[in-house]
Amino acid sequence: MLAEVLVKYLHFISIFGVVSTVVAEHLLLKPQMSREEIRRLSRVDGVYGLASILVVGAGLTLWFGLGKPATYYTENWIFLTKVGLFVVVGLLSIHPTVFFARQRKGEGHELVDIPNSIKWIIRAELIILFLMPLLATIMARGIGQYS
Repeated sequence: MLAEVLVKYLHFISIFGVVSTVVAEHLLLKPQMSREEIRRLSRVDGVYGLASILVVGAGLTLWFGLGKPATYYTENWIFLTKVGLFVVVGLLSIHPTVFFARQRKGEGHELVDIPNSIKWIIRAELIILFLMPLLATIMARGIGQYS
């Protein structure tokens, strides 16, 4: 039971990490940034990546190892939608991550134009992330079971 509580706690804290880093990226993003600012943003993006790995690891442990039987989750279309949306967020994050990694190299004072698509991708990630607690709440009410 203690292991389940600790893994759930890690899962929640990691979710907070994912959301807070995407919010930070959105707030730090400007139309034009110095390479030094991009390096800082890239570090935030690295924390996002670590938090995402922890969310997935803890989530898979809860799904297949601890707590309720795996079928409780596997047979719930709302849960599967949440998983799918998290995958979409992860896929969306690839473009900004690659852009930041490429653009951080060079002199710190150099300015880089940030494509508008980066801002919109981060906004899309936030919208999806803010839908996920709603889905979790619906699922907790027992809605979504196939049987």
